[in-house]
Amino acid sequence: MNPKLTKSQQKTICSELGRVRLKLLYQASEHGFTGLKFHQRCDSCSPTVSVGYNASGYVFGGYTKQPFSRSGRYVYDDEAFLFTLSQERLIKYPVSECANAVRMDSGSGPCFGEALVLIHENKRVVCSNPGSNYTFNAAEMHGNDLRMNECEVYQVEACPEFEKPWRPVIWEKRTEMIENISVYGPIDKSVSQVRVLLIGPVGGGKSSFFNSVNSVFRGHVSCQAMAGFSSTSLTTQFRTYSLKAGRDGNYLPIVLCDTMGLEESTDAGLHVDDVISILKGHVPDNYQFNPSAPLHSEASSYRKSPALKDRIHCVAYVIDATKISLMPKKLEEKLESIHRKVNLMAIPQLVLMTKVDEVCPFVAQDIRNIYKSGYIKQVMQETSARLGVPLSCVVPVKNYSEDLELNPDCDILLLSAVMQMLRFADSYFDELSDPLRNI
Repeated sequence: MNPKLTKSQQKTICSELGRVRLKLLYQASEHGFTGLKFHQRCDSCSPTVSVGYNASGYVFGGYTKQPFSRSGRYVYDDEAFLFTLSQERLIKYPVSECANAVRMDSGSGPCFGEALVLIHENKRVVCSNPGSNYTFNAAEMHGNDLRMNECEVYQVEACPEFEKPWRPVIWEKRTEMIENISVYGPIDKSVSQVRVLLIGPVGGGKSSFFNSVNSVFRGHVSCQAMAGFSSTSLTTQFRTYSLKAGRDGNYLPIVLCDTMGLEESTDAGLHVDDVISILKGHVPDNYQFNPSAPLHSEASSYRKSPALKDRIHCVAYVIDATKISLMPKKLEEKLESIHRKVNLMAIPQLVLMTKVDEVCPFVAQDIRNIYKSGYIKQVMQETSARLGVPLSCVVPVKNYSEDLELNPDCDILLLSAVMQMLRFADSYFDELSDPLRNI
């Protein structure tokens, strides 16, 4: 269930409500255009923002601090308001009769008095009565188009804050961290570069993570790997990316391996069998993925006798923080399957949690608030539970997707993630060299 309300629109609404985020509770196209389905999903939840979308492209709705119910009564709310979004600008219409701000109608969707009803009497239509409880211009709000093609209800959640960071970060160690990564050498001397496999759903930010780390070492924002926004994976090949210390510098001791994005369908996205072949080093660079037919051991491109340097030494799951709560069950099961197989191969695993600024306004305000945000900690805990990894293995990062210049604080988070990868790879090599392992 993906929100129809864009990130920019969500930020515009949240700016009216303080340091909050919106959690999608109900989507009519997914759950049904009926009062019953709306109440089943939204009753007792508050505060809420209800949003209607009509056939003319207008986006409008209302806010109330009161929980919905099926009581049939009117409810007092002195903070309720209606709104319309016009070119990312919110036009607000405050409640004028607080005693009748919200009506609890069991046969309709959200009812703001008699002024605005989304999903009127179990129909895909809007009921609009300007001047009743709220004063607004109907043409301005919804263009007088009462045909509804979507209705969503979001719960407004406060973003709790800690006085002190719950995970310590030294924000002034950028130069030292770059140096430590540059001089790192794998414990096993047969390997010159640690190979880290990036796995994750479509749009999670795998390619963007490489571009971002590459930008840190290049000294400017770069875009070597194909990245962007699409419903299907932009990466269709297995790509191995080496990092360089500057434009003319030496190659760094780490290779980031990019893959096709995971999708919930069994015949789309990266195939689990291809993941296993990559982990074992059988898949060559530039291999073209085929979601319905994984690489076969008899294929000419199949690397039959891979060396340790060809294998994967650490796995990083790249997860979009804004979508972890909305992850489809089948996609979660696919990730669980991969996680179990990687465990059996004793390869260390961590999670890169991307888009942290989009999920928390407190962090968007200042990336240094990352470990002061109680909400970010909650999302990290949920990510830990869903993917079955310890919280210490969840690392939040902000990729360079909009910026034209580097931000030293974003660099620190990216470099911290790379440092963790190298430490985890050390654990992998230690395990291989343990004399008791083969007894």
